[in-house]
Amino acid sequence: QVQLVESGGGLVQAGGSLRLSCAASGSIFRFTRFSTMNYYWYRQAPGKQRELVASILSGGITIYEDSVKGRFTISRDNAKNTVYLQMNSLKVEVTAVYQCNTGRGVVDYWGQGTQVTVSS
Repeated sequence: QVQLVESGGGLVQAGGSLRLSCAASGSIFRFTRFSTMNYYWYRQAPGKQRELVASILSGGITIYEDSVKGRFTISRDNAKNTVYLQMNSLKVEVTAVYQCNTGRGVVDYWGQGTQVTVSS
């Protein structure tokens, strides 16, 4: 079992920055290491499909959706079992609920989400 809790969202003016955090916990970490798992940030805006924003794999590879390249950075602190999404130069268009995700086999785990709202 994995619990994912996001934090760090809020209201920010266009051009500002936020850092989202995703803290992972649960019984699964009795048997596997946080560092061996892949983590992902998704977002969903009202009336739109959920989309993958950024990924960080167990080997350290990072992958970004094209529209956020150069502005967003995904990272992880294995000692704290936490994944981060640093978001800079924020645009109104990125307003959405952001969720973190991980998985094992056919099972996916999701956080509740944190709201990011960018004002003009």
